[in-house]
Amino acid sequence: MQANEQREALLERREQVSEDTSTLWARLSLAQKFAASSLAQFGYDLVYIRHSQLGSLAILVCNGNAATISIEGEIDTSPNITIRS
Repeated sequence: MQANEQREALLERREQVSEDTSTLWARLSLAQKFAASSLAQFGYDLVYIRHSQLGSLAILVCNGNAATISIEGEIDTSPNITIRS
């Protein structure tokens, strides 16, 4: 099972901000949109969306701090991810 999770992490694909923000917002689930709206009030910006077989993961950044939102709308303000420049 862990091997599948590691493989999944390698297979995920990331959509860069080269797309405008409205295009990225359109790709969020309804639950993600609600959660992202609440984070936006604190200065977070949607920067990209990761897609995997487990669903999409929205990545937001504020002052160098990342937050993620699962497909179900669950917010994680301390994710174990590295944001590349």
